[in-house]
Amino acid sequence: MVRQRTWTTSVTLLWLAGAGLAALSATRLLGTAPGGPATLHASVSPAQPVYGTEDDYGYGSRLTDIERAGRDTWYFWTGGNEKFWVRMAELTEGNVDLLNYVDSRRHGRRFRELGAVTQPGCEAATGPDEFGLWLDTCRPDALPASFGQPAGIVGLRRFPNPAFNPATWNAETYRTHPKGMQPPYLIGMACGFCHVGFNPLNPPVDPERPKWSELAGAIGNQYWEEGRLFNLKMTPKDFRWHLGNRQPPGTSDTSRFATDHVHNPSNINAVFLLGHRPTVMEKMPDGTERAVHHILKDGADSVGVAGASLRVYVNIGMCSDIWLTRIDPVAGLVPQQPFRMAEARQKCEDWRNTEARMEAAEAFLKTIGPMHLADAPGGARYLGEPQAEVNQGAGVFARECAQCHSSKQPPSPLADPGARRAWFENAVREPDFLTDNFLSDDRRYSVRELGTNVARAMGTNAQKGNVWEEFSSETYKQLPPAGTIDGLYNPRKPDDPISLTVSKGGYYRTPSLVSMWATAPYLHNNALGTYVKDPSVAGRMAAFNDAVEKLLWPEKRLGVQSIIVTSTPSELAVTGRDRPVQIPAGTPVDLIARVDPTRLPALVRNRVILNLLSDETLFRGFLRNNVAPDFVLDRGHTFGAQLKDDDKRALIAYLKRM
Repeated sequence: MVRQRTWTTSVTLLWLAGAGLAALSATRLLGTAPGGPATLHASVSPAQPVYGTEDDYGYGSRLTDIERAGRDTWYFWTGGNEKFWVRMAELTEGNVDLLNYVDSRRHGRRFRELGAVTQPGCEAATGPDEFGLWLDTCRPDALPASFGQPAGIVGLRRFPNPAFNPATWNAETYRTHPKGMQPPYLIGMACGFCHVGFNPLNPPVDPERPKWSELAGAIGNQYWEEGRLFNLKMTPKDFRWHLGNRQPPGTSDTSRFATDHVHNPSNINAVFLLGHRPTVMEKMPDGTERAVHHILKDGADSVGVAGASLRVYVNIGMCSDIWLTRIDPVAGLVPQQPFRMAEARQKCEDWRNTEARMEAAEAFLKTIGPMHLADAPGGARYLGEPQAEVNQGAGVFARECAQCHSSKQPPSPLADPGARRAWFENAVREPDFLTDNFLSDDRRYSVRELGTNVARAMGTNAQKGNVWEEFSSETYKQLPPAGTIDGLYNPRKPDDPISLTVSKGGYYRTPSLVSMWATAPYLHNNALGTYVKDPSVAGRMAAFNDAVEKLLWPEKRLGVQSIIVTSTPSELAVTGRDRPVQIPAGTPVDLIARVDPTRLPALVRNRVILNLLSDETLFRGFLRNNVAPDFVLDRGHTFGAQLKDDDKRALIAYLKRM
């Protein structure tokens, strides 16, 4: 008997995001020794011509040949994942369809509606092409055919589809029912889709039509609305629409294909000071010890940056012939199996080709330094505090923040907290303290200590037996669980708080504070601070001021108002039911989206309406089966809240200068 599959609840099964690329945030790609040899794939040899536009994608002549090759990889290389994305269009009945996403009829309003960045040199189509598709008219890239051509949006690339059959093609039929029909083009995704954003030091005159010089290669697209990528065809009647419409801009759930049933999209970090990111000695799966970075929010990618970066490419579709046999990317109804690197290297040409490009990508990313407010147009007017106040803020930072938010640490371990504070108070007085300072120790800390929302820290994909088992160190797998967390807000009975036992993991690594004036909102989920959809310096500073005040004055936060709830009545499709279940407005989406979908049929039984906030038995059933019943998104990290107001203001003056 074949079990019927329905594309339903748990968030990864709901949204299937592409931006696992956030895992690359602020990390070295390879551990190449400085000055070491560069081994490149033949198609990107530095001896070949340098490809680009008239201003070389905004970099002019500043990059070396190997750095330009790495830039092209970062901006345009898909690793063959275009084959995966057309497969997803078929499996999801067009709900996940990059060909629809790049439709040129959205040209001129992509930023407003999607948060997407239109590629410079692309213009709106004046009509459908010979296949009935509306695609931007773009200036061709002088890149090898393996890169494809521009698809209209930065980081999305168009390829001819070798499986296309003109005799069976119908554009309108494909838009509504793509199953069994191959389109004329495949659309693939590069790192740049998530990571190329507006340049804080040269903001766009028109965000809908930016120039290359107005874009930054690794600031992260802080305005991208990932949820919209997967609900373009949905209406508010569909429960999944509410997850997409309320997902914080600039976030991505990096476990949506390889679902762990934990809905908690995380911010797309900027990449700064790659060569100065700290490393930590950890035990590898083969028993050896290596100095590695902690990548992903919980530090799970911890076997070396080469492996971590390749995992990211797999996470957005590279080697999908292998990967799709290890996971259920649509419904998440079957157990995961580990993805094996050796098998990929042997069987997947795209793995080998991408692996060969990583050294060049590292060289490019290591060129990216901080973006200082003083260098932004009009930035000086936000830096008017007296030097004495800035110095006071530096002292506060030394006492309250630097022990975690500095890559410059005491040369020998100082167990005494007072001695450590004294060392930092001396260090911040040095004129070069902020120079080449990653502003993070890159260590993992328990959510019990941090107090932030636990959801993403409870991801299980890198635990033993799961899909990314080979990409996490034994040190990570053997971390003691965070334990019991009491006092979590109960949306049904606020006076009856929830107690959660974290039996595996429960850690977050320290985020970098480099250029934090340009990267608000804060926390790992972008929940702390008001989202300002304005890439100008004034817009970024408005977001910074709001977020940093809420960071230091927790009473200004949204609190329970940060809980994401459905705005209208909606429907939930559940496997095995011939009709969807009705969900009332005001239902916390995480109450449903963090439940393993295999448990939903038993939970809903014969109910027609899920009155989750009024039905005691039903509500408790969802709580018992919820992977991470922590609903308040902007809570925690209250370090500094006890400071006097003048110290807080001084600290803010110092933070603006990072």
